Amino acid sequence: MRVLGVDPGLTRCGLGVVEGRPGRRVRLVAVDVVRTPADGDLPARLLQIGDAVEDWLDAHHPDVLAVERVFSQHNLRTVMGTAQAAGVAVLAAARRGIPVAVHTPSEVKAAVTGSGRSGKAQVAAMVRQILALDSPPHPADAADALALAVCHLWRDGSRAAGDRAGPATAAQRQWLAGLEQARLAARRTSGVGAGR
Repeated sequence: MRVLGVDPGLTRCGLGVVEGRPGRRVRLVAVDVVRTPADGDLPARLLQIGDAVEDWLDAHHPDVLAVERVFSQHNLRTVMGTAQAAGVAVLAAARRGIPVAVHTPSEVKAAVTGSGRSGKAQVAAMVRQILALDSPPHPADAADALALAVCHLWRDGSRAAGDRAGPATAAQRQWLAGLEQARLAARRTSGVGAGR
């Protein structure tokens, strides 16, 4: 399964594609951040984000687009820009008949780090470990887009594969156990959950 994760934002919109199957290693396909000028014209900025998402959909042929659910924040302007960027990405996927999944930030953090309260540094560190990268993806928008894609692959991809394939094989169970050990080790190293 190939997933395009979109961390929506009007100034910086993270795009990350991963590929994998339940019980197998997740592979990085591509990652980038689309940047638009903060003082730019809104329609032009949305068009730039929309064009970039469409280019990625055409270039990488994802099976699903995973986007972060927009939550209310104190800064209404930031919320509006984030929601507009998310809408542009969802529309681009819908035009191509690509399914869209929406995940909350806490779902993404819990799927990747084991804790829904993890900070951006912990998420980036786990994304680096999961994808066997030399360094964490930078900026945070890139790491967040990849975390969204990994979250969807593990949460919904595992469910879908389980529905088709029946019980997990011994190799899959062993891989998942190793993954849980890696998560725990990363949490200890990064201090997530320290003092509990």
